[in-house]
Amino acid sequence: MSRAVSDVDARQGAYRAPDAEGYFGPYGGAFVPETVVPALEELARAFASRDDAFRQRLAVLLRDYVGRPTPLYLAQRLAKATGLARVYLKREDLAHTGAHKINNTLGQCLLAQHMGKRRVIAETGAGQHGVATATACALLGLDCAVFMGVEDIRRQSLNVYKMRLLGAEVIPVEEGGGTLADAVTAALRHWVERVEDTFYCIGSAVGPHPYPLIVREFQSVIGEEIIAQLDGRGAGRVDAVVACVGGGSNSIGTFYPFVSGIEASERPLLVGVEAAGLGLDTDRTGASITVGSPGVMHGFYSYLLQDEAGDPKEAYSISAGLDYPGVGPEHAFLHDEGLVRYEAVTDAEALQAFMLLTRTEGIIPAVESSHALALLPRLAAELGPDATVVVTVSGRGDKDIDIVREAGL
Repeated sequence: MSRAVSDVDARQGAYRAPDAEGYFGPYGGAFVPETVVPALEELARAFASRDDAFRQRLAVLLRDYVGRPTPLYLAQRLAKATGLARVYLKREDLAHTGAHKINNTLGQCLLAQHMGKRRVIAETGAGQHGVATATACALLGLDCAVFMGVEDIRRQSLNVYKMRLLGAEVIPVEEGGGTLADAVTAALRHWVERVEDTFYCIGSAVGPHPYPLIVREFQSVIGEEIIAQLDGRGAGRVDAVVACVGGGSNSIGTFYPFVSGIEASERPLLVGVEAAGLGLDTDRTGASITVGSPGVMHGFYSYLLQDEAGDPKEAYSISAGLDYPGVGPEHAFLHDEGLVRYEAVTDAEALQAFMLLTRTEGIIPAVESSHALALLPRLAAELGPDATVVVTVSGRGDKDIDIVREAGL
């Protein structure tokens, strides 16, 4: 499983990944049945063949349908409450459907249309990817089916209703813990059976190559906009950029333009925030990088929560979008190379941050995003009161009101 790490020279700031086989250093690849290989190769060819017309159509949809660029908001009361000079919030919660997921689903569903696939399937945990996929399919006239664990269906009933309103079939997954990992397994199994007529729209930066690359490319609009918006307002030096990490789509979209386009000496501290759940010393956690180890799951090699036999363990987080027992392979590579730092935040810390942003700025964030927000006091203690921090607010908290209410807040 060992591979030469030649994708990056952190000292020079050069970054090139993945390689032709889909590896980010030792991580990634395509560990799939032979029957799926032709479908992945077809997808890779279609993605590589995107022309100016495709890019222009996507750009127009992102602008006029999604509402991009999303604002970069200076949260002055939040900054004061957390001991920082300035906190900027990248407002992905204001994108159509309420999260960053629509950036990726529009791109992938346009690919499906380009490839002549009339049926699209997806997996979802928090429901935001499912809603975004159903939305893109409704817009483009594609059939849609979304696999969702029964526990997540219970936790995210509003998003389930939205998917059905949009015309999608929601397929309950009862295996395992009934959460995101089980939905991915079920969707992959179904796709193996129907690769000829079905496009699998993966929601995070995971899965076999070329999916981590595709998701990164469609989500990189987040980081590209942050850089342009900071430059446009003459914001000066930014000390840190923070995003939550489950599988890792909003975070890789935030970080990649900084890693690939800014020299190491000028680059801010990049911090990915995992879900510690009930604690890193418990079995109720979702912090794959922090406490996991490398292994294979869902067609790729990366850090996983796994038992002694190498089987994935059930992850846990109060946020349905972060309880995945693995992390995208590019995140694993960025961690090992020291290009991004990864920390973990507990349920309790995330809920406290949820309330803090709500009460100081009138913005109700997703519980997933609240994990990133919870890091602000730590960064204030580390970087000092003159520091400037950017946080990607990956989604809005409408879907999480019942979860927060059940937690007693």
